[in-house]
Amino acid sequence: MSEERRVDEPIGVDEPIRVLLVDDQELVRAGFTMVLDAQPDIEVVGEAGDGAAAVEAVRARPADSPVEVVLMDVRMPRMDGIEATRRIVAAGGPKVIILTTFDLDEYAFAAIKAGASGFLLKDAGPAQLVEAIRAVRSGDAVVAPSTTKRLLDRFALHLPDGSRTRADEALATLTERETEVLHLVARGMSNAEIAERLYVSEATVKTHMGRILMKLGLRDRVQAVVFAYETGLVKSGQSDN
Repeated sequence: MSEERRVDEPIGVDEPIRVLLVDDQELVRAGFTMVLDAQPDIEVVGEAGDGAAAVEAVRARPADSPVEVVLMDVRMPRMDGIEATRRIVAAGGPKVIILTTFDLDEYAFAAIKAGASGFLLKDAGPAQLVEAIRAVRSGDAVVAPSTTKRLLDRFALHLPDGSRTRADEALATLTERETEVLHLVARGMSNAEIAERLYVSEATVKTHMGRILMKLGLRDRVQAVVFAYETGLVKSGQSDN
């Protein structure tokens, strides 16, 4: 068991990842704290019981040790997680991971639109929670692309159509290969799967992804998936083949 723990632990992390827990249920926060504080590279530096308190907690952290990742519940009193996420991201704050349940997917989508980097289901196991936090710290995707795809497929009808001209102009800035990579990302494929499909290395896929985000002015992989659906590059129910 100790060997498994060593394999899972990251290498070369100098300082622990500073995490803020936001949930109106104290027992939920306590459970997450137990899981996260057991990790040598993660530190829970604060808790909040609603969105307003979360915004203030992020703002109040010292500049030399800011919150890096916020685990944000959606439905809370005073200020919900969607509005809190919008305010935190607009102020240039930390990355936000939304915590939700299957029956609240629509709230998770709204939060992603508000600027969250992704989401986790509340029944996710400890390993998934830790992996997501580490992924955000490293700048990678915070949720499994297949999960993002399932969420967007379910609520694609609620996405705004947008201007076809604006979409064409944005997509025209991408090369043929970049467009292909964006399409595969939006269809729920990981970097490894895309690399195998296109017969290139994962490093090459990451390079393409970086250029896509830069050209389209997007923050992360999740926004890229939303963009692909909004512009019509990918449509709900479309085959991956």
